[in-house]
Amino acid sequence: MSAVVLPKHVAAVLKCQKNPLRALEIFNLVKKEHGFSHNLFTYKCMVEKLGYYGEFKAMEVVIEEARQKIDNRLLEGVYITAIRGYGKKGKVQQAVDVFDKMDFFNCEPSVHSYNTIMNILVEHGYFKQAHKVYMKMLEKGISPDVYTFTIRIKSFCRTNRPHVALRLLNNMIDQGCEFNAVTCCTVIGGFYEVNCRVEACELFDEMLRLGITPNVTTFNKLICTLCKKGDVQESERLLNKILKRGVFPNLFTCNLLIQGLSEKGQLNEAARMLEALRKEGLNADVVTYNTLIYGLCKHSKVAEAESYLHKMVNLGFDPDAFTYNTIIGAYCKLGMMQKAHIILNNAVSKGFIPDEFTFCSLIYGLCHDGDFNRAKSLLNEATGKGMKSNVILYNALIKGMCQQGLILEALKLIAEMPEKGCRPDTWTYNLIINGLCKMGCVSDASNILNDAVAKGILPDIFTFNTLIDGYCKQSKLADAIEILNTMWDHDVVPDVITYNTMLDALCKLKTSDDVMETFKVMVEKGCVPNIITYNILIESLCKSRKYMKALDLLEDIQSKGLVPDTVSFGTLINGFYENEDLDGAYELFRRMKQQYKCSHTTAIYNILISAFAKKLKMVMAEKLFLEMNECGCPPDNYTYRCMIDGFCKVDNTEFGYKFLLDNMTKEFLPSKETVGRVINCLCMKNRLLEAVGIIHLMVQKGIVPNVVHTIFEADKKDVAAPKIVVEDLLKKNYITYYAYELLYDGIRDKKILKKLSMKGKLAQMSCSWKHPTSSHLSIDGNQTKGKLAQMSSSWVHSTSSHLSMDGNQTKGNVEPRFVRREIISNA
Repeated sequence: MSAVVLPKHVAAVLKCQKNPLRALEIFNLVKKEHGFSHNLFTYKCMVEKLGYYGEFKAMEVVIEEARQKIDNRLLEGVYITAIRGYGKKGKVQQAVDVFDKMDFFNCEPSVHSYNTIMNILVEHGYFKQAHKVYMKMLEKGISPDVYTFTIRIKSFCRTNRPHVALRLLNNMIDQGCEFNAVTCCTVIGGFYEVNCRVEACELFDEMLRLGITPNVTTFNKLICTLCKKGDVQESERLLNKILKRGVFPNLFTCNLLIQGLSEKGQLNEAARMLEALRKEGLNADVVTYNTLIYGLCKHSKVAEAESYLHKMVNLGFDPDAFTYNTIIGAYCKLGMMQKAHIILNNAVSKGFIPDEFTFCSLIYGLCHDGDFNRAKSLLNEATGKGMKSNVILYNALIKGMCQQGLILEALKLIAEMPEKGCRPDTWTYNLIINGLCKMGCVSDASNILNDAVAKGILPDIFTFNTLIDGYCKQSKLADAIEILNTMWDHDVVPDVITYNTMLDALCKLKTSDDVMETFKVMVEKGCVPNIITYNILIESLCKSRKYMKALDLLEDIQSKGLVPDTVSFGTLINGFYENEDLDGAYELFRRMKQQYKCSHTTAIYNILISAFAKKLKMVMAEKLFLEMNECGCPPDNYTYRCMIDGFCKVDNTEFGYKFLLDNMTKEFLPSKETVGRVINCLCMKNRLLEAVGIIHLMVQKGIVPNVVHTIFEADKKDVAAPKIVVEDLLKKNYITYYAYELLYDGIRDKKILKKLSMKGKLAQMSCSWKHPTSSHLSIDGNQTKGKLAQMSSSWVHSTSSHLSMDGNQTKGNVEPRFVRREIISNA
């Protein structure tokens, strides 16, 4: 090698090498050249290459050599590169060790070193440790820069404290730093993460007003948060704003939007966006197709996903392992094993090599079909091919067996694993323990845990949480607490799921004092509560009728950087109602949106409407009902039930009847109890015409006993079904005997049926009621072919009086007596 080789030449060669050990060989070889010596730049390149590929032992040797050859005070860049290498591989402790040793080797860390280690700590969730590093930096007299503030802002946002992050953002100018688009978008993303959309929108608009426009990379990071939540509409709104400022989306932006649409289930829109890419001058890639295919498979539209696989191939794209595994896995979950094997065979013919994921999907699918012999054969085939992670394959088979309740067979399989050269791991035993707990055999699951520990397999947090949940569901709190205490013996720290499980069980079985005491212990142990924790506390306090203390928790929730959700408010609103404080419930309902920025939902409206309806305050209930649609909260079946019951109780038959008809035109249908309530009211008002119409509408909508579906002949079904419905309503006490007598006569009365037909009442009741059969009532006012007349003649009516066609009594009291002939056989 010529002596004219310069360090920059060597650095360029090192960067081009894909094999880190080959790069190290070149690095060591060039040292032998006369007149050449490595400088700071080449050492940094070599450290970066080795760190990127995880060759950390070799990297440490190079760093040690650099210490001997170069002034240590100049090696900060080398140390920062090493720290980043450890951080990218998740080796946080090793990264911290390198940072701590910088002082020891006479290399004073600057703000860049502090920023690097703080960012790694924040990225991996070590927020308290990152704060300690920041305080140490200030003690050293090192001034923070924009990147420092951005990291701290990211830390606050990751811990759901965007309001604190916003205060820090506003203080940056006082600290001599001007915020940039990255900093602003970090805070905006934090607000979106906790559903504070108003604050996020205001800050985004303020950023643009100040002339700070994010580039497409920064913008993509922002909408990534929204798209993961499925809020594509908001992403598109923000996109339209930056388009006006000359920032154009790239393919990654479109992929994010397709992912968001898929997450929300808007798969047609996602497909249209894929087709529109070419018009925008962007070419879809494998990631684009994989994103759409994954979304389709997630929503069980596997046939459509397969069609996009074929489109990929036709356009010249090579599907990768993710493409094939996604479709194969989806077919297996649906039990369509033949389809899965067809995809697999086609993939193999094109060079695809099945991996652990492929075999796990096939094993799971076969277990779901109950074909355990084939699943075990497939396991043996996979392990015979030298799969490295064969414990994963065993776990897939064990999981399938446990889900089918074959715990003993799964235990036998575990016993066979060592003979096959495969040692069970913690997850293997977790599957068995979880299966036993779901079957209610928690004591047996606890014995399995002891057996695993005796074999040197240590339990993890999932193991203990599963057992604690099992004991809590059986109301065995003493055993659950014993398991909780055992966790510390195994150096497993209880997490928020552990405590939430305990708190929920205490809420159901103990007083609020016991719940609050456990919560106090939870906080003292350093476990950070989440919104689920606080919802349990609110429920417990409401059960103990400590409503003001429960209300005070809303402020505590916000002070912890959390956001009260619909469960929090729903529990409190229901609590106020149970305390006979409807005004307080309604006030909190209004504050929910105005003060706490929490959107109303159909469930929240239902709680309040039900409360007002039970108190017979139907004016307020109706006001809320009308407000629901305006707020984008469509009424559901329960809403209608509350309104109908309330109107019937206040003797407003007309409104109860109209709400019932409206309810019956929806996709959801009222319960027989609700229908019966309206029928009773109509019969009490002698509105037999409408009552009979409801019975026929019930038949048309399928609100009938199961026995009706066994009547196969359409003509007999149409005649017999109304009678069966009426008898079923009486049998279940949904209608009174008085209503029953009127209806029994009415559904056979040819004059009533004719009047229903002639006046078109049924058409008014349901715009969707079409002409079902030739033997039914027509909508155009014509009477149907004589089946009803034939059935009517099968009854002998003996009454001391009769009803007029408008439903009014003509003379005397109605005392219908029915002498039935045996017509069931005819029906």
